Order: sequence, then structure tokens, then C-alpha cells
Amino acid sequence: MRSIKARFNKVQKKNPYLSTIICFNIAIRNQGFKKKKLIENFNKLVDKNDYCKKDKKEIIKFILRITKVSEEW
Repeated sequence: MRSIKARFNKVQKKNPYLSTIICFNIAIRNQGFKKKKLIENFNKLVDKNDYCKKDKKEIIKFILRITKVSEEW
């Protein structure tokens, strides 16, 4: 499995006009990453100006849902 950072960098390179939070979401979607790794990488890779600090909890909940491999998507 490729790292989150490698996936993120690839997405960001192909889509330079997308925000870092969108690139992060694309990179982790349906990949089954663990919560600890997601949060670590979210804090490192996503620009803090791309979201409100008060919304961070909800954003983390969302990324935990989209990383799960699901046939519903």
C-alpha cells in the first residue's frame, strides 16, 4: 500500500488548483487507512487555512468514513 503522502502528492500534482483538503480526501478515499495514520497525515499535509479549526472534529469523522472501502460509494 502506498503512503498517504505519496498518494496526496500525486493528486496534488495532477490537480494544482484544488485545495489541500480536497486532494487529501481524494488520496484516502476507499483505501482503508487506520485512524491514527489519517490524523497524523491530515495534520501534516492539509493547509490549516483550508478549514475552520472548529470544524476539524467533523472533518476527521468524514475522512474516517470515506477511507473505508464500501460498495455503497
